[in-house]
Amino acid sequence: MSLSIGIVGLPNVGKSTLFQAITKKEVDRANYPFCTINPNVGVVAVLDERINKLAELTSSAKKIYTTVEFVDIAGLVKGASQGEGLGNKFLANIREVDAIVYVLRCFGKEDVINTRSRIDVLEEKEILDMEMILKDLETVEKRAEALEKELKAKAKDANLEKEMQAIAKARKLLRQGESLSETQWSEEEKKILNNYQLLTMKKRFFLLNGTEGDISVERAETFKKNHWPYLITDVLT
Repeated sequence: MSLSIGIVGLPNVGKSTLFQAITKKEVDRANYPFCTINPNVGVVAVLDERINKLAELTSSAKKIYTTVEFVDIAGLVKGASQGEGLGNKFLANIREVDAIVYVLRCFGKEDVINTRSRIDVLEEKEILDMEMILKDLETVEKRAEALEKELKAKAKDANLEKEMQAIAKARKLLRQGESLSETQWSEEEKKILNNYQLLTMKKRFFLLNGTEGDISVERAETFKKNHWPYLITDVLT
């Protein structure tokens, strides 16, 4: 089973350009917001020298490499969790992937339309985080309400109680505005929460789209201090 990675970000930050660079697949990259509506999907083989050696040892003409599926998802805007922009569609697409790459705009190219009044990678990250947090909170609130009714209707049920504990922990964190991936979970808790495809439980990587000179030392230090895995690269060149 291949790994699926979603490429997310605000409109016009370079998501489709990154997708095309990775997959070599031609996609529409017009210079206006919401150029991407339906997600673009591309599959890339992960070349592995071990496969080549095994093929030599077994005299096999066929080599089967593992693959990674990349999904270029429509741009998100503030209020997406309430349906703004392509919000609900965007968030539904994220549920289907295993991990997320945030593309955050650092570059200041004036010929590329900016949907915001200024460029700030932390503000962009916070917008993306908060919309996913709010959507996850909606999910766990509904499940918590249903569990409370089930627990009242049934005699002592250990499985339901464990699920309620995990859901309650997630709800508390989400209400505090925290992404669930930044919290330590037991294997049992992970198993329970993974049933709900929670957006903020997914592994995240941050691509800061620009040059080293486009991002301040202060902003870079914030990523380092919080152990947010990131890479600074200009995907437009």
